[in-house]
Amino acid sequence: VQKPGVYSLPDGARVFEAVFLAGGFTSEADQPAINLAATLSDGTQIYVPAIGEPARSLPSGSVGGDPASSTVNLNTASARELEVLPGIGPTTAQAIIQYREENGPFQSVDELLRVQGIGDAKLNAIRELISL
Repeated sequence: VQKPGVYSLPDGARVFEAVFLAGGFTSEADQPAINLAATLSDGTQIYVPAIGEPARSLPSGSVGGDPASSTVNLNTASARELEVLPGIGPTTAQAIIQYREENGPFQSVDELLRVQGIGDAKLNAIRELISL
């Protein structure tokens, strides 16, 4: 993450909120390795491996995660959840929410291309991090 450290979050907070407070992922982070939806408890350590870093055993109370469960759901995510995705800032997050409010739930990930601010490159960068 950009600003590693100790952060205080309310009960029931999720990993994506901690990542957001820590300034988001660095370009070296293996983002799909982190379960952004995992619920945190007091004293939880979140470990973000570097791309290509071999898997390692995590201490008890840590979050590393199953890549399959680390996605952000386009149909239910808040603006804050969407902003954890690389290249998605407040304006694009709001455009995603506005699109789904006006057109109903996303039927496919590729439908994101209809949202202003999302092109092929941005979609390809987040494709593995999003779900419906």
